[in-house]
Amino acid sequence: MTNNSLLDIQPEVKAALDAGKAVVALESTIISHGMPYPQNVQMAKKVESIIRGAGAVPATVAIMNGKIKIGLTDQELETFASSRGVVKVSRRDFPGIIARKQLGATTVASTMFAAHLAGIKVFVTGGIGGVHRGYEETMDVSADLEELAQTDVVVICAGAKAILDLPRTMEYLETKGVPVIGYKTDVLPAFFSAKSDIQLVERAESPEEIAKIILAKDQLEMGGGLLVVNPIPTEYSLDHEFIDQVIEAAVRAAQEQGVTGKHITPFLLNEITKRTEGKSLAANLELVYNNALVGAQIASALAVELKQLR
Repeated sequence: MTNNSLLDIQPEVKAALDAGKAVVALESTIISHGMPYPQNVQMAKKVESIIRGAGAVPATVAIMNGKIKIGLTDQELETFASSRGVVKVSRRDFPGIIARKQLGATTVASTMFAAHLAGIKVFVTGGIGGVHRGYEETMDVSADLEELAQTDVVVICAGAKAILDLPRTMEYLETKGVPVIGYKTDVLPAFFSAKSDIQLVERAESPEEIAKIILAKDQLEMGGGLLVVNPIPTEYSLDHEFIDQVIEAAVRAAQEQGVTGKHITPFLLNEITKRTEGKSLAANLELVYNNALVGAQIASALAVELKQLR
């Protein structure tokens, strides 16, 4: 763990890190940009509760008062979730947001960066970013992929967001040497859907097995991240063909309205929520809760393995 003066680590999180206990990092973009207040607070608190129930300490990451907050108090979470004008922060945005003391919500890439600074190994999110559809014209690739290539954090997700070009996203990860492990699945989850047509190379059946893989990667000094893809529970999975048609319509709407850059993902997810009459939002919540449980189990198993090595 670094002593970087720009980090503000909540006492509960610091105590857990110092004691070698399980800690799970959480992003904050899903709170500020993913859903309205107060549903966002309710979601965030439920995720933290799930992680605690599985024996780990949650550490929601955000930028407040010129510091990178690693873990939020209830009051800070309330302030963050109810404030307007929260800036979506990727790695490149840290210096300006911190210098101006703006409220910043961390993406997958920036949460990975902050978690690594704080010495947190495991990070739970909904879905990662990736190669966008129409890449050959826009060259739009999420910074999440480059962060996975260079930052040593384990990311648990329900696959890449379904609005993306999933085959190209997987090719990018392969090129960068990022291990992708299916948790009890042989195929890549497609975020809202439990399955896609993309076969995975690696599969693991338990958090303990994944913890051993993480240790082996570290002993090899490979560097970079490791991606665990955890399917949305079957009962909440949306039909793959149906959701793909909805996404195509949302993408066309974004093109017609000239939506680009960091605004594209929130726009598309909002469009999909409207076009599915809220079914996609309900699925999004359930996959996040499921990822929180599995992520906490992996963090706990990893803490046990590391303790045995000491």
